[in-house]
Amino acid sequence: VQLQASGGGLVQAGGSLRLSCVASGSTFSKTGMGWYRQAQGLGRELVAAISSGGTTYYADSVKGRFTISRDNAKNTVYLQMNSLKPEDTAVYYCAARRSGYAAYSVRRSDYYYWGQGTLVTVSS
Repeated sequence: VQLQASGGGLVQAGGSLRLSCVASGSTFSKTGMGWYRQAQGLGRELVAAISSGGTTYYADSVKGRFTISRDNAKNTVYLQMNSLKPEDTAVYYCAARRSGYAAYSVRRSDYYYWGQGTLVTVSS
């Protein structure tokens, strides 16, 4: 499985961006997915996750501002980010669990495949 993330960029505080992650392979619809981020000098943290059936999880820091969704027909998971803050600045990574693991996970070790990351910069 290969993951290709896109959609990052520079945006002013209060603005919006939508990240996309396209997955190769035929088992995407049966796989839990997640979006992580890593700010400079900090560890990688889970931002949002979604099960194959659409159940979602959000970190407290993004609840009410970010929305994760998926289109199984397009093998794509999205992260809609609204009301962006400077502290959202980070490299964002999409991640996939192994095929057949349909639930999302909040454990980084449960994600087996990782995309290359896309940089989001929020200016104040």
